[in-house]
Parts: sequence; structure tokens; C-alpha cells
Amino acid sequence: MTHPLDNRPILRMNGAGNEILVLDLRGLDHELSPAEARAIAAQPGLRFDQLMALHDPRTAGDDAFMRIYNIDGSLSGACGNGTRCVAWALAREGKTSLRLETDAGRIETRRETDALFTVDMGAPRLDWRDIPLAHATDTAAVALDPPVPGAPAQFSAVNMGNPHAVFFVSDAAKIDLDTLGRAIEIHPLFPQRVNVSFAQILAPDDVLLRVWERGTGATLACGTAACATLVASARAGLTGRRARLRLPGGELTIDWRDDDHVMMTGPAEFEFETRLASAMFASADA
Repeated sequence: MTHPLDNRPILRMNGAGNEILVLDLRGLDHELSPAEARAIAAQPGLRFDQLMALHDPRTAGDDAFMRIYNIDGSLSGACGNGTRCVAWALAREGKTSLRLETDAGRIETRRETDALFTVDMGAPRLDWRDIPLAHATDTAAVALDPPVPGAPAQFSAVNMGNPHAVFFVSDAAKIDLDTLGRAIEIHPLFPQRVNVSFAQILAPDDVLLRVWERGTGATLACGTAACATLVASARAGLTGRRARLRLPGGELTIDWRDDDHVMMTGPAEFEFETRLASAMFASADA
């Protein structure tokens, strides 16, 4: 039996090292299931940090509605690095700017050069209910209670379409990211789990960052984490409102403008295009 996604093109890309797939489902009445997302990730060469699925726009004037999947099949509210890859893919249609709708809100992009894109990630949400956290607290300095062995005692909480916990450390390279990220992601403070960042301030405009993404694990880059880190560091007076964020996979420039919108500028790199096949989804169909 032929699967609805049989012979559908899919792009393999990366955004500052973040492993991204772009699947254009516009014109097709099919919503990717978590099992189908996992089945795609299991194919040779198609492992991803995030899969960006494009659907027909829901609102006049938008270019597409976008669903974002983590490798475990769960949905993500936003992915800045993946959005730049979508912008690159749709630039092939002659679009130099985009309006993309997600469940977390609308995202706008513009093309700066052939491979450099800016994404308006919107305004950060800073109230404890918007992160969300399990109880009321000042999100600029939240006690990690109960403590996690080896983790700093407090963090800053920011929602940039996804919930983020940002820990400031003196040496990010010494952090046991797998152990701490795994434990903090499911900490009882976070009813919807959380993305975990460890940030080392190098200068008022220069930050080193390592990230554990909920539903994915340790990644080479995370755009929403870079945005959340800049907001957290600016709130704490550790940086200004514009800085370079250095991640293992590349660099992003983050600008928290006076209108409260967070702008992210960084690269999008095409790797290859292939096509899906019905056989890939046998386990998902079962």
C-alpha cells in the first residue's frame, strides 16, 4: 500500500551545525505523526535534531504553517536554526522574506546573503506561568530545588517559543552536558520539560554556549537557546543586548531590540535532497 509521503522530497540541511530536515507538505492533506517522524529519523543519513514540516498557510498573507518535530517525535514550539533552513529552501522559489505561522506564534525571516538569514523570534516571555514553571518565582534567578548534583544552584528561565533554563558557568567545557541536561530536562520544576543551556560569558558581547534540547539531547546548536541566553545574560547585566553566541556547530548573532523582539542572524547550509519511500513507514503504520 502506498504511503501518503511516498516519493515526497525532503531536504537535509544544517543551521550552525543543528541537524535539520525540511519536509514540504504544502498541497498535501497529511499531518506527520510522531511515529512517522521517528521512522524518518531512523533512515540512513536522515537523523535530525529538528524536522520542519511545512503546511498550507492558515492565515492570508502567510507563506506556510510550520510544525517542528524533535527526534523523539515530540513537537517543539520554535526552532530558530531550522527556520533559517526553511527560509533557504523557500528562497529557491524567489522568496527573500517570509511569514511563517507556528503553534507558538508567527515568525518572520529575511535573507541577508545567499547563506545568511535573520529570523525575528518575537518577544521573550518571562513570567513563571509562561515558561512554564511549577510555582511562582522571579524568573531572573530561580533556585534549582531540589538540587541536581553537579549543577549550579540557580538559573534564569526564558520562553522563546520553547522553555529554557540558562545556567551561567565559569567553564562551559567542564560541564557534563549529557548527565546534567538529561536530569534537568525532566526536573519537577518544569511541567513541560525544558531546554538546558550552560553559558560562559567571555566578554560583554561574546558568549560560549552548550545546549541540551528537550526531546533531542545534546546538539551542536540551538537558536532559541541562543536567544534565551542573550535575554538572560542581558537581564543579569552580564552582557549588552547584542552579542555573538558561540556554539559547538557555529556562531549566531543575537540582538534583543528595544521593541522587545529578539533577532537571530546566522547561516543555513544545504547538504542534500532525497525522497521518502512507503517502505520507510512500515513500522509507523504497524
